[in-house]
Amino acid sequence: MGFMGVLSVLLVIGAVGGVVGGVAARRRSRRDRTPSGLDAEAEANHWLVRLGGGLVPPDVRAWAGAGEDTARALTSAADCHREARARLATARTAAEYAEVTRSAREGLDHLRRARAGLGRETASVSASPAAG
Repeated sequence: MGFMGVLSVLLVIGAVGGVVGGVAARRRSRRDRTPSGLDAEAEANHWLVRLGGGLVPPDVRAWAGAGEDTARALTSAADCHREARARLATARTAAEYAEVTRSAREGLDHLRRARAGLGRETASVSASPAAG
């Protein structure tokens, strides 16, 4: 009985160690992986919606009276939004979704400049609380 008891304890310890090691290895591999296509699509959608929401002026009269540089920045932001929407419609890979994200974030930078030209400077529009 002594030998069987020791053998049972060793088998249980080995099984627990294997499970714990396997879980740790899976977590490590998940952390090191590049985002999936679905993650990239969700992020691209996030930035595109954020840009689209920023293009809706809170005060239309302020936008109408904007200077030339401000109008140019607003036009560039709208162009980036249009380009990102078109790319999102055809994107299928993580790299293509990354291009959509890049275009939308570029549009947000133009939008930040337009708002600064109107004296409506906000916190960094293109900063992401979760990912950079």
